[in-house]
Amino acid sequence: MILCFDIGGSAIKSAHAYAPDDVRPHGRVPTPGTDFDAFTQVLRDAIAAAPVPPQRIAISIAGVLDPETGAARVANIPCLNGRKLHGELQAELGLPVDLANDADCFALAEATVGAGRGHEVVMGVILGTGIGGGVVVRGQLLNRAGFSGEWGHGPVAQRVLGQPEITLPAFPCGCGIAGCLDAVCGARGLEMLHRHLHPGAAGDSPAIIAGWQAGEAQSARTIAIWIELLAAPLAMIQNLLGAGIMPVGGGLSKTTALVAALDQAVRPLILRRIDRPLLVPAECRIEPGLIGAAVLGLANAAAKKPGAGIDPASREN
Repeated sequence: MILCFDIGGSAIKSAHAYAPDDVRPHGRVPTPGTDFDAFTQVLRDAIAAAPVPPQRIAISIAGVLDPETGAARVANIPCLNGRKLHGELQAELGLPVDLANDADCFALAEATVGAGRGHEVVMGVILGTGIGGGVVVRGQLLNRAGFSGEWGHGPVAQRVLGQPEITLPAFPCGCGIAGCLDAVCGARGLEMLHRHLHPGAAGDSPAIIAGWQAGEAQSARTIAIWIELLAAPLAMIQNLLGAGIMPVGGGLSKTTALVAALDQAVRPLILRRIDRPLLVPAECRIEPGLIGAAVLGLANAAAKKPGAGIDPASREN
């Protein structure tokens, strides 16, 4: 049995995994964000409460690991930020630890037991509070540092677009760059875009999407611009990767009509002509971070690998 965790800024979710399609969620507790000892105690308590001693620990985490130094960048969990997290957790817990970025775990889950089954290359797309993703090739993550598939960052957001045309500013992003898709196309970005296009307009992202579905003119204009912002970058990613499928997760993906509209905008822009959907709603019903962590941990257990993360001593990818 593999003990899995999906660790975010607000909660630590756990599960017992016996196979990729047999992942049993066990519960959730608040994340101790500022106290590393309290954080590791949560993991130790879960180990002690497991029905059988786990072979190893597999973790999906909302952060990235520097491939050169092994240092973690976990902005919303301060007690983890800057730590050589993989090595420290193995030492604290006394078990092999597999550690991967949450978007990569989402992609791995969809490639293994979700919408990506049977495809050689899978690009998992996150459309949620922010924009992100992960890449799986022949059943393996492209890497586990969390720096691949991050298509939401970089100064690529189109500035002149729409009919009639509008010129958008390069909106500042939390990563420190201006002009990122993450800044204008995540849920908060969609709301900002709506206010920019329609001064004085109100409404959160669900309301904007509902308005679009109802044919409301301002919401329709906002969603048309949003789709245009995303479609060309996704087409470039598809031309680069040759993905067989792009499962879409995150809060915005819950509106299947929105995913379908984005898919219809992307496919005419790619080199390969695909007569079926390329962007599809994600299929994993259990928390995909837990499933992706389970897939990673079970594979490494079967191969009898030591814990897999980013340690500067091993430079393991």
